[in-house]
Amino acid sequence: MTLAILVLEDETEGRNGLLRDLEPFMDMVRIEPAEDVEDAWEVIEEIDEDGDELAVILADHRLPGQTGVDFLVEIKENSDYSPKTCLVTGQADLEDTIRALNDADLDHYISKPWEGGPLRATVKDLVTDYVLEKTLTRCPI
Repeated sequence: MTLAILVLEDETEGRNGLLRDLEPFMDMVRIEPAEDVEDAWEVIEEIDEDGDELAVILADHRLPGQTGVDFLVEIKENSDYSPKTCLVTGQADLEDTIRALNDADLDHYISKPWEGGPLRATVKDLVTDYVLEKTLTRCPI
């Protein structure tokens, strides 16, 4: 079983930037990109089918169709998943952010543009918190 990080970002440049900044973790965890919420659910299904475990979601808010906050609320309400969550956005207003905190139990918020070092530190903390909460025997990061 490998822990997985889902990167939900519709803009190619932003998605590639997140993936590039997470590259140091690629030998330790599975990192999967998604362009929209529908794609994200397909990626989660693939993670499940492979016997891996969704540990962290990095999600943009403004996405085509369903928003990132809506997706995080949906994940929270789905008892099969309990990943750590981080909203990576520059476009969530105060109401969206409060909803993410209250209804999706958001773990962290990163404003765009982000810096690679702090992003990696946050992801490392989120994966570690996930491992501790799930009482897994080792933390890959």
